[in-house]
Amino acid sequence: QVQLVESGGGLVQPGGSLRVSCAASGIIFSRVVMGWYRQGPGKQRELVARITSGGSTYYSDSVKGRFTISRDNAKNTVNLQMNSLKPEDTALYYCNAETLGMAYWGQGTQVTVSS
Repeated sequence: QVQLVESGGGLVQPGGSLRVSCAASGIIFSRVVMGWYRQGPGKQRELVARITSGGSTYYSDSVKGRFTISRDNAKNTVNLQMNSLKPEDTALYYCNAETLGMAYWGQGTQVTVSS
């Protein structure tokens, strides 16, 4: 059974930093494309960043230069370091795993950027 468990969300002031993490189990993590999505209030879920098994990364234009995705295949974890946070980054952040044509999701962790 595949499980993705996010952690690290919280409240941060504009301009601040936060790191969210995702621990995966039940999959061969080193072969999986991992990603972070988010869904803000009244918005559709959108892709934030993605990292392949080989370490290639993709970022949406809205976070490029501010967010960094990384993975630790030995620990089955993927992290999203978020810097220079803006109020519009406020959202529920979801961990995503894609493998063998299947997509798996975590429950999400809330990130709120507010003064």
